[in-house]
Amino acid sequence: MKKNGKNTKALNEMWNIYRKGAVLGGTSAGAAIMSDVMITGGDSLGGLRQQFVTEDVSDPDEEYAPVYIEKGLGFFQWGIVDQHFNERSRLGRLAASAISYETDKAHFAYGIDEDTAMVVNNEKQTISVVGRSNITVVDVSRSALTGKEIKNIDLSYLSPGDVLNVKENEFNISGDKVETKGYEYYRFKPLPATGVLSSYGTLPHYLSYSLVDNEAVREVYSYIYDSNGNGFELKFRQTDETNGYWGYQDGQKDSYSLLHVEMNVSPVSMNVKKNSQLSKDFHSSSLEVSESSFDSETKGSLVIAGGALGSSNEEVYSEFINRAGVNGKIGIIPAASSSLKSSHAFKVDLTSYGVSDENIDILPLSNHDFKGTEEDESKWMNNKNNPDVAENILNYDAIWFVGGDQTDITRSLLNQDGSKSLALENIWKIYREGAVLGGTSAGAAIMSDVMIAGGGSFDTLTNGFTDTYNGMFQQEGGPGYLEKGLGFFPYGIVDQHFDKKARLGRLIAATAEHGEDNEWSYGIDEDTAMIVDNEAKTIEIKGRGGVSVVDLSQSDLSPSSHTYKNIHLSWITSGDQFNLNTMEYSISDHKVSTKDYEYYEYKALPHTGVLTPHPSLANYVSYSLLDNFGQEEVKSYSFAEDEGFELTFKKGNQTEGFWGYKDGNKDDYSYLNVKMDIVPVKVSIKNQ
Repeated sequence: MKKNGKNTKALNEMWNIYRKGAVLGGTSAGAAIMSDVMITGGDSLGGLRQQFVTEDVSDPDEEYAPVYIEKGLGFFQWGIVDQHFNERSRLGRLAASAISYETDKAHFAYGIDEDTAMVVNNEKQTISVVGRSNITVVDVSRSALTGKEIKNIDLSYLSPGDVLNVKENEFNISGDKVETKGYEYYRFKPLPATGVLSSYGTLPHYLSYSLVDNEAVREVYSYIYDSNGNGFELKFRQTDETNGYWGYQDGQKDSYSLLHVEMNVSPVSMNVKKNSQLSKDFHSSSLEVSESSFDSETKGSLVIAGGALGSSNEEVYSEFINRAGVNGKIGIIPAASSSLKSSHAFKVDLTSYGVSDENIDILPLSNHDFKGTEEDESKWMNNKNNPDVAENILNYDAIWFVGGDQTDITRSLLNQDGSKSLALENIWKIYREGAVLGGTSAGAAIMSDVMIAGGGSFDTLTNGFTDTYNGMFQQEGGPGYLEKGLGFFPYGIVDQHFDKKARLGRLIAATAEHGEDNEWSYGIDEDTAMIVDNEAKTIEIKGRGGVSVVDLSQSDLSPSSHTYKNIHLSWITSGDQFNLNTMEYSISDHKVSTKDYEYYEYKALPHTGVLTPHPSLANYVSYSLLDNFGQEEVKSYSFAEDEGFELTFKKGNQTEGFWGYKDGNKDDYSYLNVKMDIVPVKVSIKNQ
């Protein structure tokens, strides 16, 4: 396009072939140019402040940037397009732009997540979703803007397989998903999404789990504000039109589509003050940890996955299969699940990677009946001490524990007095002799001596630990609940679903109570695994996420006053290794150090909720601190009502970040020894 806004000859030729049937595509900037109104820069806080510019006036010394609008190429005629959407929390800037610039209010605005595409069929007037994540559809046709207050933004989230009929404005949800309305899976009171301790910290996940698929609430809250406390309260509400749809994708990963969630935005001012301690008493853990059963001569290895392991995650499956050996015999323990579906699904995945069906068995170990089967599997409870079942275990080269409730695994393998059953004794025997043990989700939690069985980060830091357990609902919050694990991983405490469910706080609290002097703790993200080689004394990371490593060896800890200082936090990803003898890291050679070569230089917003750029903990620390010359520290605030925590992440002498590309041009970060403090605060909120 020429400077005067007219088409160049090249652009005219593109239009000619497009009209005749050519396909046009683009990613990132190549997506932004598709609509008439092109969002070129800016962020959600700038958009909600109703600040728009037609040239780049962003200031690295400001914590936000006005929304920078230019004329796009207009190949897409059904609304405004934005990109890197969920990853950079751009809902605020897209919604504000749609209100100010979308002259045809019958049109929606569209936010496209990374690794995801809208496939637009102009003849059929449809938009289809393909890829790995979501398309956000923003409808402002009934929205009202009064000053900086916005009422009634309509949000819908489409996932792969869904189709939008633009002519009729009709959503067609993929037939492999089922409605959640009237059949909500969850029943818990979620905390407001206020920082990195909020479970499901990205907006689509927060709305899916905490609001639409949760029968306990009709509305939830989040915030976005600058370091002076000036910002907005975000209220997300179910209406009569709201509905959710749930299914699995890529194995057993939750896939949600949401229709018609109402969003309201109100300007507020926040005042955060340091507090000597919170009003609630901290209760220490009463768990007594017995001596480890681990033998330093153990030859076996571990594949510990953080949950939601994708069927397409070849590098994790390959590690497990290769360590089982050629023609290795694999046993699946189904005890954690409420049905046998996940065990059968894992068996199918193994066969898809070349394992013979006859070499895979589902072992008859459980403490409860499974749904949808004729057999009463609760009768398997006695099998843990059945000599024939125990003897059969000696024939296996690999054992896999499926996900679900980790307490069902321990109850299926430990005797009532906490001693090992015959089955567990023989699992230990084949492990010592070289077998690989693996597990996902609950199957990861059981690996350490101290098993984290329930609780949320905020509630555990606030209230401490409880001796009571109310099943899977305690996975979504409440004080921490610990039990004795199986101890196959003797090098520290393991937690799982780590970044998605924001479990950093509960892992820190559990480590402060039970961590050994020479041990660190490990939080494993979904679709990610720690490969533990006991002979080499190494941990290597495989998969699509990362592992957070918590080191409290230099920390000043005062749980009773809700204060934890000088925590060292590291995050390592696929290809990175950790030596358990030397306690040293080896970062994959496709990454380079960012230290003194930081790519960014800007003043970062505190992490305050679901509209914070790079909302996941690992990405927030990577982009806003490690790869940012403009910051020596960044902050996050997590609170409920008028109390909570200030989390400070700081660079220190040992801090270092690393960056590279993976899977094309996806940013791949690791970082080492970020210093972290947690202190209690008092919070007051006023409407402006």
